Amino acid sequence: MPNSMTGYGRGEFATDDRRVTVEIKSINNRYCDVQIRLPRVLNALEGKVRDLVTNRLARGKIEVSIAYADNRAQAYQVNCDLGLAKAYADALRQVAGAAGSLERPSASTIVRFNDVLRVEAAQVDPEETWHLLETAMQKALDNLTVMRAEEGSRLAADMVSRIERIEAERLNIAVRAPEVPVLYRERLQIRITELLGDRASALVDEQRLAAEIALYADKCSIDEELVRLKSHLESFLSILAEPDPVGKKLDFLVQEINREINTIGSKANDLQLTDRVVFLKSELEKIREQVQNLE
Repeated sequence: MPNSMTGYGRGEFATDDRRVTVEIKSINNRYCDVQIRLPRVLNALEGKVRDLVTNRLARGKIEVSIAYADNRAQAYQVNCDLGLAKAYADALRQVAGAAGSLERPSASTIVRFNDVLRVEAAQVDPEETWHLLETAMQKALDNLTVMRAEEGSRLAADMVSRIERIEAERLNIAVRAPEVPVLYRERLQIRITELLGDRASALVDEQRLAAEIALYADKCSIDEELVRLKSHLESFLSILAEPDPVGKKLDFLVQEINREINTIGSKANDLQLTDRVVFLKSELEKIREQVQNLE
């Protein structure tokens, strides 16, 4: 069964002093578009993250958000800009002097100013950290895949139901189609009688009338379109059951089905057939919307 391109997955992996949390969201997209947000200390692992995602997912706009917490003391470096701190202290003393105060600026006051203290994350070992990140990524991808599969199954069931309705209506059209030339002959004969009255049988060439009806029957024949439509519907169900991503295949097939339905509609010089074609188009449009969300 196919997978939907819509889903969400979350994964987390933690040790005593470190934790990696991954969230992955995906929506439908024509291609595989992966966008990654991760802490600067993990930038070296972005390529591996991208490869992991593209190996698991074929299509969709995929947003990966990674959070990393390191509680080890050596994981951070605190640097003090002493020159900037002294400049702030001098400025504060000038303010105090102008105000007639003898209070000296405290260290706790000075460090509150921007850029006096800078906290920087220490460099991490990419290989060591990748084990944590990969584990969290796999969990998130597993959860995302489950959700996409569940949604895909729901979409597939809906499409199968609609394909079956289209096939049932195709059979109804196949039954009605041969009646159209017969009804045309009846309308033509009624019109001739209205125009010529009792002289109709004497003035009308039956062979020419038969040729006219045969030409009309050939012009409005939809036998080939009905056969091709049946074949396309069978192919749709067959492709839908494939284990691989099928969204692009089904998208193309929907276009072919639409082409046959349009041709039937253009040839169907009959109100009942026109109504049935409108129903087919309505069902196919709903299928097309579902296909757009398949991987």
